[in-house]
Amino acid sequence: MPSYLQIENISKSYGPKVLFENIGFNVNEGDKIALIAPNGTGKTSLMRILAGKDKSDSGGRILFLKDIRIAFLEQDYPFDPEATIFDQILSDSMGWTRDLEPDRLSEYHTRIKKFLTSFGLGDFGRKMGELSGGEVKRVALAGLLSSEADFLIMDEPTNHLDIDAIEFLEGYLSRSRCTLFMVTHDRYFLDRVCNIVMELDHGAVYTYKGDYENYLEKRQERIGNYDARTEKVRNILRRELEWMRSTPCARSGKAKYRKEAFYALKERAEAVYRTTRVDMSELGGASRLGTKIINCKDVGFSYGDRCLLSHFTYNFQRYEKVGIVGRNGVGKTTFIKLLTGNTSGGTLSGEVDRGESLKIGWYRQEGMQFDESQTVLETVNDTSLLAQFLFPHDMLNNKVSTLSGGERRRLYLLTILKENPNLLILDEPTNDLDIITLDILEEYLAAFKGSLIIISHDRHFLDRLTDHLLVFLGDGEVKDFIGKFSEWRAYVKAHEARKRSEAKEEEKTRKAAVPVRDTASKPVRRRLSFKEKREMEQLEADIASMTEEKASLEESMNSGTLAYNALQTASTRFAELSTLLSQAEDRWLELSMIEEDS
Repeated sequence: MPSYLQIENISKSYGPKVLFENIGFNVNEGDKIALIAPNGTGKTSLMRILAGKDKSDSGGRILFLKDIRIAFLEQDYPFDPEATIFDQILSDSMGWTRDLEPDRLSEYHTRIKKFLTSFGLGDFGRKMGELSGGEVKRVALAGLLSSEADFLIMDEPTNHLDIDAIEFLEGYLSRSRCTLFMVTHDRYFLDRVCNIVMELDHGAVYTYKGDYENYLEKRQERIGNYDARTEKVRNILRRELEWMRSTPCARSGKAKYRKEAFYALKERAEAVYRTTRVDMSELGGASRLGTKIINCKDVGFSYGDRCLLSHFTYNFQRYEKVGIVGRNGVGKTTFIKLLTGNTSGGTLSGEVDRGESLKIGWYRQEGMQFDESQTVLETVNDTSLLAQFLFPHDMLNNKVSTLSGGERRRLYLLTILKENPNLLILDEPTNDLDIITLDILEEYLAAFKGSLIIISHDRHFLDRLTDHLLVFLGDGEVKDFIGKFSEWRAYVKAHEARKRSEAKEEEKTRKAAVPVRDTASKPVRRRLSFKEKREMEQLEADIASMTEEKASLEESMNSGTLAYNALQTASTRFAELSTLLSQAEDRWLELSMIEEDS
């Protein structure tokens, strides 16, 4: 594959903190790279440099070997709250669409509408200021994908998306031949989209071809080799230390180069990887939990005419780990507020009965409130817990105001865990947390000796921690599903496929049915005109031709061999054919009914 991009000797620091120094790597055409690193180590900074939004401290070189166009999805999408959805995307793209020919511009507008519709935003005239966080993210994604840029740079593309949107994006990117560089915490998304994992670790870059599991294996090998070399250095250091401690007279005559080498060895010998995992004996457990957790009996809740919960009855059990899933906006967070007694406004009916020994720890999407002048240790006075969740000793005296967004999320989580709740409620806990932190959090929660309620769109997180789901279907309906999230999605897809098959069979039966003649009334029957007969013959030929073309397009799109532009063209034509074919079949059926009756 030809190289798209060469990066040489770029660096970034913030004050005394060095994020990365003199790093370099290549990006080849067709690469789909997932960048992994702990929060606060420079992932976003690196992406901003690649996208031209920031500069390397040391100069270095970023060389694009082809004349390519870049599209950058930032975590915080800037928008005009008064602009419509459609106009916002047009405004973002004004730089590169200014010189497009009218036909090309029209094609671009069609692509925007297609992606907005696919992301469930069919009302293009809504104002940006009226949208939820998840809807704003979908607008940003629709704009990025419709641009057909050569090189996509994406910072946490699945944050704030519901499952349907994630699966659409996942399917599109996995089929596309685009070149992609992204940060994601979604391990299923990573495995299904990316073919390369790149790790930013201790200021250096390491590249692994393959999936996430392969990355974990190869990374462990690298760390093992590094620590083995460290042990050899320590053996040498011990001999050098004896030499340095020789008599003062001998020491004064020591070679300067050997002294310098000693201090270099000392620094290298102190470098060792820490791959610690959560030890519950160190972190403590949940507070004592009684037999009653939360009992719901015939609970309903609505805002005006909008029903979010209807006749819900369920008793949460001790040590139960429940996942709450559903599309954005169906009432999941409102449901949590009902459970915790934090609702305001709306109409509540039924009973919510909480146990007397219940001690709730509630991680909210918008719950972070810190004293910015405090240090990390002053905020969470538990050095063991801080160390296990990647706050090493040299960070404990850092002010909260200096932390990155992901580090603040991690610290906020620890302010909840340190209180030893016996019911943990986590509302989208994986947003803004890196994969390494998520692995640690999963181990903690898997061993948690209390009840657990999780709202999440992270499929891996749900599969690992829950085996029981409350699925919010909309209009107040909640389905109780025993099983893991992947099992639920398989059930839904099988159900949808069965419905499509049944609809096709019904359509075939309807087309094949001969209308019952009413012999008693004997109404006047008309015959097809000459023009209608010719139209019917042409429709039969057109239906056969379009059916064949549609099948061919579907096979091509599923092959994974189409170029990016060709895939877009094929997708647009496929949609057009579906509409034309449906119209032609309806007209043919209308004419055939006349012919049967004559």
